[in-house]
Amino acid sequence: MLVHGRVLPAMGESAGLRLPGSVLAVYHAAELLPLALGGLLIAALGALLPAGWAARAQTATALRTE
Repeated sequence: MLVHGRVLPAMGESAGLRLPGSVLAVYHAAELLPLALGGLLIAALGALLPAGWAARAQTATALRTE
């Protein structure tokens, strides 16, 4: 958020534009926690299938498929 708040206005000024606050305020701090938790949940669910396969596979088979 800090980088976004610094870079986007600088890019707008270099193009001769003054960006409105609605463009700069994409996410509020209260929205970031649910987004981060949702991303972690999706990553964990996406890792379950390969992890289940690896747990059932023989070690030599798992290493050969890499």
